[in-house]
Amino acid sequence: MILFPAIDLYEGKAVRLLRGDYARMTVYSENPPEIALDFKAQGATHIHLVDLEGAKSGTTPNFDTVCAIKEASGLFCEIGGGVRDMETVKCYLDAGIDRVILGTAAVQDEAFLCDCAARYGERIAVGVDLKDGFVAIKGWLEKSEYDAFTFCERMQTIGVKTLIITDVSKDGAMQGTNVELYRTLSERFSMQIEASGGVSSLDDVRRLRALDLYGAIIGKAYYTGAIDLKEALEAAR
Repeated sequence: MILFPAIDLYEGKAVRLLRGDYARMTVYSENPPEIALDFKAQGATHIHLVDLEGAKSGTTPNFDTVCAIKEASGLFCEIGGGVRDMETVKCYLDAGIDRVILGTAAVQDEAFLCDCAARYGERIAVGVDLKDGFVAIKGWLEKSEYDAFTFCERMQTIGVKTLIITDVSKDGAMQGTNVELYRTLSERFSMQIEASGGVSSLDDVRRLRALDLYGAIIGKAYYTGAIDLKEALEAAR
């Protein structure tokens, strides 16, 4: 299982939200590329990036910071947040970002999603952010009409290769991850699944690895020191 340490970006800084609440934001670093270099020093090979401003606005205010992280670290980088048109997808991929994550756009614009999947294949992933069992959009501020299973079935039919699935209720809460959710989804679907939200201990990492998931994302637990990243990477392997 690949472990993706995460950097969430807001105004060029590395931050974390609690359960997706922008009013409950903690700034952890004014220099995100330095964090990426620490990930690399600990043995990470992949980074998960989120433009939190972009997720709300549908723009890319942290584009330069994302590119600086990629350039500094040289690690595999995936980015989500505000990617809602082909020009943005192309800008990120042309800049050397390895994978682009569609969230709101995947829910609201199926033609765009199909075009991206057909054109870029495995370099496109879909973020499935679950709030009370339904897919949330626009930076988790709104809920769509899609439940988790209906939406994932649709993604598999379209040909999406990778899903990043977040249980919003667990995100940043440091109360463990929703193992049963990921077990059910991994048994039902054949796509690559990344687990996100609440990975807060080495036991969480081991439980997810036992499901034979493609990947897991670690966020707040790294920043608070609750998880030693080097140990977590070893547990994920």
